[in-house]
Amino acid sequence: MNYQKKTILVVEDEPSLAAVLCEYFSQSGFQTHIIDNGLEVIDWVKQHHPDLLILDLMLPQRNGLDIFRELRTFSQVPVVMATARIDEIDRLVGLELGADDYICKPYSPREVVVRVKNILRRSGEENSIRQPSLGLCIDDKKMQAELNEQPVPLTPAEFRLLSFFNKHPEQVFSREQLMTQIYDDNRIVTDRTIDSHIKNLRRKLQDISADSEYIKSIYGVGYKLAL
Repeated sequence: MNYQKKTILVVEDEPSLAAVLCEYFSQSGFQTHIIDNGLEVIDWVKQHHPDLLILDLMLPQRNGLDIFRELRTFSQVPVVMATARIDEIDRLVGLELGADDYICKPYSPREVVVRVKNILRRSGEENSIRQPSLGLCIDDKKMQAELNEQPVPLTPAEFRLLSFFNKHPEQVFSREQLMTQIYDDNRIVTDRTIDSHIKNLRRKLQDISADSEYIKSIYGVGYKLAL
């Protein structure tokens, strides 16, 4: 993979650590940008669309968890969470927030670069997935969906739902499984909420292709994307 056009946003308030990490990324062909203030991250991501974030958990003005949760309302950009405490990683993994990886300080910059390359390689295979028989194209990075080359206007929850289905065609998922894919903030969600998202998603797809039923109900089990 050519990394010269890949931009890594390093969100880190320790200047020396950020500088060393960016130097390692530069040596591997990446472009980098450093932000040391939690309040600046969201606007920068929206304007520049980086390919991956290294996101420190403890930042001035705003912490990494809050930033991550807001990021996921509009973007699926890969995120590597960084923390100074190993027990913090255990807690984050336990919460299943959905970050792509977790690293503990002090870390090896060389190892971080290797992890980032692996994440980008995987996301490069998944970010734009087209099902030719459906005419469906999903761009996770931009959170955009097209059906028969027409844009599908989706809410963030509807997009995450369709993207998940698209990566697992013909696989049946229960409502509970779908809940964990749509919401990563541990909110209480009922079966009716999932059913409502499915109903709206079906309607928006059928507005473009009226004769097709893309998401099918499997009685007593859940839903699937039908090829």
